[in-house]
Order: sequence, then C-alpha cells, then structure tokens
Amino acid sequence: MIRSIKRLYGDKLGASDGDIGHVKDFYFDDQNWAIRYLVADTGSWLPGRQVLLSPHVLGRLVNAGKVLIVNLTRKQIENCPSIESHKPVSRQYEEEYYRYYGWPFYWRGDALWGMGGVPILELPQKSLAAERTPVIGPQTEPADGHLRSTQAVNGYHIQASDGTIGHVCDFMMEDESWAIRQLVIKTGHRLSGKEVQIAADKVDRISWDESKVFVNLSVEAILKSPVCDEALVGASREESH
Repeated sequence: MIRSIKRLYGDKLGASDGDIGHVKDFYFDDQNWAIRYLVADTGSWLPGRQVLLSPHVLGRLVNAGKVLIVNLTRKQIENCPSIESHKPVSRQYEEEYYRYYGWPFYWRGDALWGMGGVPILELPQKSLAAERTPVIGPQTEPADGHLRSTQAVNGYHIQASDGTIGHVCDFMMEDESWAIRQLVIKTGHRLSGKEVQIAADKVDRISWDESKVFVNLSVEAILKSPVCDEALVGASREESH
C-alpha cells in the first residue's frame, strides 16, 4: 500500500505498554529513497527529547484507532541511545542504536535493508541495552550526509533540466518496504496550482544550500506527470485504520 508521508505527521504512537508521543518527522536515505527512521516527539513522557524509531519495530504501519503500533516497550525506548547528542545523525550513532536493539546493519548488504528488501519484522531475542559497548575500530564519517528530513525537504523547489518549477509538498511511501516511490510536486501557485507525482528515481540530487531538488526531467514532462489523487490516498489510509 502507498502512503502519504504528510498524512502521518502528528499521528499518535503506542508502545506495547502505553503511549509514547506522536510522529514528528521522518529521515530518509536520498541514495535509495528508503525511510530509515521515524522521529518521535515524546511530549510530556520524555520532555525535551526526541527518539528515532526504525521501521524494524513499525512493520507495515499497523494502525489501531489512528495510533501507530510500535513493537517495543516504553522502557526499551527510554533507554535507547539519545539523538540529542548526535545531531546530525552520525553513522557511529546508528551503529550504537542498532547494537542496542540487536539488529543487523541496514547499510551492510546489497538489498534495500541490507540482506533483504523489507525491514526485519521479528523482534530480536533480547535487547542489547545491558551489553552496549563503545564502538571499536576505525571511526566512520562524522555524519551520514545521505540522511534527509522529510519535513526539511518539504517546500524545496524543483530544478528541472530546463528551469525551476513548483516545490515538494509530499512523499509517497510503500508501507511494506518503507521506500519512497514518488515525490508530490505542487506546480504553479502555492494555493491554486495542481499536485503531480514524479518517480523518486528521477531525482539526481538534493541541495541543502539552494533548497532545491534537481531532477532529470523537463518542465513540460513534470507538468504532464500524473496528478496526485488525494481521495485515493485518503481512502487507502482509512482502510488500514
């Protein structure tokens, strides 16, 4: 099923033993367009703190009364490595995070999720919280330059091969693989323009400095792209509730 990312912002998150906050953002890998983390705002439960939730614990975004189900306990989430001291997200932080939960690294292997095309849905036999140790060996790059915030990229202008047109207003994600398949582009005026979809593999690069998404399509090709069917997206989401 294809999901609209912007329709997930603000959704409540429920651990196996209670509420843990709501969806604030998503981090995606702009090399293969996979959502790597959901950013949870923990609100009054863990004041001033945000935590990352991997698709490993969200599966296919199972909804229960408009609450996204997270296959972790509140204690596991509370004790996980804090993102606050690791901004932007570094590979060293990711290694510590994955070791804590006992998961295989998604960046080791040729498939979208390392050795497979979808996140591993089974929970590890035990949490490695008590066994967490410092990373040993050569240090990797200080930050993963390919992890992008969907909230940050929202609003970026589209640089076509022959001009600038519209801006990013949403992302369409396949909920089984957590891969972003299309970008939704608002063309024309921000209020009256139409929304069209272009394939994520048409993106050449994203420029933070210019706040632009460069695509290998012409302005005309973008204007002729399929119109985003908001009614269909909304209906698909309601069916999962």
